[in-house]
Amino acid sequence: MATTRTERIARLRGLYAVTPEMEDDDVLVALVESALAGGARLVQYRAKASAPSVRVRQAVALARACRHHGALFIVNDDARLAIDSGADGVHLGAQDGDPRAVRLAWPDAILGVSCYDRPELAVAAAEAGADYVGIGSVFASRVKPGAVRAPLERLAQARSASGLAVAAIGGITAANAPLAVAAGADMVAVISALFDSPDVAQAARELSRPFDTEPHSHVRTQPTAL
Repeated sequence: MATTRTERIARLRGLYAVTPEMEDDDVLVALVESALAGGARLVQYRAKASAPSVRVRQAVALARACRHHGALFIVNDDARLAIDSGADGVHLGAQDGDPRAVRLAWPDAILGVSCYDRPELAVAAAEAGADYVGIGSVFASRVKPGAVRAPLERLAQARSASGLAVAAIGGITAANAPLAVAAGADMVAVISALFDSPDVAQAARELSRPFDTEPHSHVRTQPTAL
């Protein structure tokens, strides 16, 4: 199991499972266990509407499951919850806090930042200490139907400009995941096509398949000017 930030950065590749909002702890953990068994390499706990006590309980349980499977565990939005639950890091959106402050408070964290359709935000994220950026919505999203669309070329642009690993998000399915990976995604972040499947483990295997054929090329590069 990797323990340093550098070792964790090297593992930023593959299927990035983003959890659905769910009150039933046992069902949520079972779904995530299935995704991990099918090949998910990262899990992001996303629970914006749940009570604080539920969030703590679920995050601790999911962190334990991820450690068992050798996967990275990231908490959406909440750095304090991430630290308290034993997560590997935190993912911040535009309104979720200052990446610089998180990096200063938690030097070893894996820090992800949403950059939507704007590669220039990826540059700012890198300067603030981020380890990866999220770009999307790369396809039409059922979870966020009004989300700004990001053309696939934004993936390579963001990586080239920032030197960071890039997670594609938004409307990703087993059918279109190869397009995102071929366009430069180091990770594909998926909710619906994974957790709405009647066979989550099989869905995870299918979503992971593009990473078996594309070369591993997310290693940090010297950023280029936009």
